[in-house]
Amino acid sequence: MATVAVTDDTFDAEVKNSDIPVVVDFWAEWCGPCKMIGPSLEELSAEMEGKVKIAKVDVDQNPNAAAAMGVRGIPALFIFKNGEVVSNMAGARPKAALQSWIEESI
Repeated sequence: MATVAVTDDTFDAEVKNSDIPVVVDFWAEWCGPCKMIGPSLEELSAEMEGKVKIAKVDVDQNPNAAAAMGVRGIPALFIFKNGEVVSNMAGARPKAALQSWIEESI
């Protein structure tokens, strides 16, 4: 399973109403640190399939979702469980750190 592109219109259905925990990555095409963690998130999406969904929200294309979450800088990562934020992180991290954070939070 690859990461899921989420829009302002699909945010509630894909994230808040998900049956499994969701990691939401708020990112943009021009963001260097966002591009650094992108491949790690793709790999984690495949490795953790069935345990967690990894969603990506392009803040330039979907400003409402980012604004609703209070995103001021990117990358901004949030973990949702049962429709609620259980953890968040800002900035780029190595894959191992991302994986540990996700596993501890879900």
